[in-house]
Parts: sequence; structure tokens; C-alpha cells
Amino acid sequence: MSVSQDSHPTASEEVAASCGDADSCEKILESARSGDRISTADALALALHADADSLFSTADSIRQKLHPDSVVTYVVDRNINYSNICTSVCSFCAFFRKPGDPEGYLLTIDEILEKVDETLELGGSGTLMQGGLHPDLPLSWYTDMLRSIKQRHAEFYLHCFSPTEIHGLCSVTGLDCETILVELKAAGLDSIPGGGGEILVDAIRKRRRSSCSTDEWLEVSATAHRLGIPTTATMMIGLGEQEWMRAMHLERVRSVQDQTGGFISFIPWTFQPDNTALGRKISERVPALEYARWLAVSRIYLDNIQNLQVSWLTVGLEEGRLGLHRGANDLGSVMIEENVISVAGANHTATEKLLRDTIEGAGFEAGLRNAGYKRLPDRAIPISSRSEVQ
Repeated sequence: MSVSQDSHPTASEEVAASCGDADSCEKILESARSGDRISTADALALALHADADSLFSTADSIRQKLHPDSVVTYVVDRNINYSNICTSVCSFCAFFRKPGDPEGYLLTIDEILEKVDETLELGGSGTLMQGGLHPDLPLSWYTDMLRSIKQRHAEFYLHCFSPTEIHGLCSVTGLDCETILVELKAAGLDSIPGGGGEILVDAIRKRRRSSCSTDEWLEVSATAHRLGIPTTATMMIGLGEQEWMRAMHLERVRSVQDQTGGFISFIPWTFQPDNTALGRKISERVPALEYARWLAVSRIYLDNIQNLQVSWLTVGLEEGRLGLHRGANDLGSVMIEENVISVAGANHTATEKLLRDTIEGAGFEAGLRNAGYKRLPDRAIPISSRSEVQ
């Protein structure tokens, strides 16, 4: 299945320029409020030119239609990063270590099981597990690890291995993507996180040394969907990309969702520059208002994805609270442990009580979920899980 082709930005830029006033953008917003699908050029025009209050209120009205119960969800889980050894040298990453680096590590299955046990003790329901592109681990290492967790805790939710990691595993094993995903699902994989999406335009991916192309990332996601494995999708802004590239990223996600229906959530977040090679060139973070505009545009444009998560970890809890009135219906995870984004400078932390207070302070009801967006029984007295920045 062909899932994307790089296209020239000229047409999108021309349409955006022609919609460069509030009145023209208001017509697009009126169309969106009435339930019409907006175009990619419309999305770019809104991001660049729409009146902020009107943009945010439109995104909020669409959220209300999709989630009329006024519940904002969150999850208590742990990011288990099984290894930082990676053959890719992405310029935006501060987590990876090259093979042979003395700071490289690989957790044993027993160490992973200990983290799982601790997660459950702290009130967590699962893990978002990711690592580097390890050059030596066979498929059996991953399947044995998943089975070990499920045999110990059958209900523990396994949201593991980004499309980039799956693509890397194809290269290591020589197996095709479908074969690998079938084996992982049989071993206990519940869903796949959307890591490695960054910006789905090869012109910027090649410059930032991303390890798989746009088509390869989307094809892994689409294959997972066909096999009954749901995934999330992400967008990382602030990599030095042009704004039209962000609009094209949304187009490619929406196109695959039209075909498969397998994306359960979309999560836009911002590049964190600290301790990264790219941070020596791009030291300034994306402004809060710019992030908020793209969050709102994402809600308006992605009419076929039910859930939109605001990234409190990268923009802070106050912007997270505001994002709940700008299209988002999910505040993400407490993150009992997080090792990738934090080392790049995302130092926001939260307890379960703080997330719930943020949701309720914004006028919503807090709803506990797992990583698959399945609602879980609520807790009368939230467990206070600390976000460990390591």
C-alpha cells in the first residue's frame, strides 16, 4: 500500500497566503464547526492566520461533539526504556548511545519484571516500552520478554516498540514487518506507541538523520492496524521544519487513518533541545502559543481520530490545562519513569493527584484509562505516583 509521497509546498503556501485574513479563516472554521472536512491547505491557513480565540473555540466545540461526557482522561504508567544502545544517530535525541559506548545499557528481563512489579505497586496499569535500535537483539528476546510479563501479570498493558523500532528489527532479523508484528502480538503486545514519527516529510527526516522514511514509518503503522494492533501517532514540532511540513504530516496521518482506522490517539509535542546535537543549532523551544495553535488545528483536521493528547511533559501543566479547552481530551501519563525526553530537557513532573487536579480545575471530570484508551475503574483516593527524572 502506498501511504505517502513528498509533494511540493507551493500550492499549500499559495492557498495559505490567500486565506491570510481572519474573515477568510473564519469561513474555514465555520465549515469545520458544521462538520465538514477541511483540506490540508485549510489547516495550514488556520495555523498561520486564524484568530486565536476563534481557532481555539472551534477546536473545543469539536472536542465536545466527540466527547460529550466532559471527561478528560489520563493514564498511570511507566516508560520502561529497555536499552539506549542505538545504531541510529538522530540529531534530536539525547538518549541514545552508540554500540560499544560505556554508557550503553540493556536491561535484563528480570530487571524489566522488577519495574513492572513496582509499577503495579504504584497503581500503574501498564508500560510504554521503547528503546534504541539495538543491532544484536533477536526477535526471540522481545517475544520472551513480553511473554514473561504477561505470564506474571496477564492484565498488564503492553504499549511497546515504536514503528521505528519495528522497522529496525526488520533490518536486524531479515524478517518482514508483518511476520514480526504477528509474533509480537502472539507474545502479548497490546498496542504500539507513535514514537519516531517526528515530521512525516522526508526532506526534514533526512536532514535530522531519522532512521526510517515517511513511507516506512506509516507502513509499519498501517500493517499493525490490519493485524488488529492499535497504535498512536505523534508529531514533534520545532525541528527546523517549515510550517507546510506540519500540515503534510497531518495529511499523511489522516490518510492512513481513512484506510485503516487504527490510530487511537494523536499526540503533538515539542522538540526539547538540551543535550542534543540539534540543540546546538536550534536552542529555542517552540513558543507556547505556536504549540497551542497546532494542537487546535490537529483537533479540527484529524476528524477521524477520536483522541487528542496535550503534551504536558514538554509544555508544562499550565499549558496542558489550557490545551483541554483547545481541542485536547486527554492529559497523558503521570510517567512513573521517563528517560528519553527528560534527558533532552523536559523537566516537568506530576503526581496522579496533580493531573486530576489540573483536569478538574479546567472544569472537567477526570477519567482513569490504560494506554489503549480503555476506561478503568476510578479511584476515590488517587495514588500519588512520582515522575522520576533520571
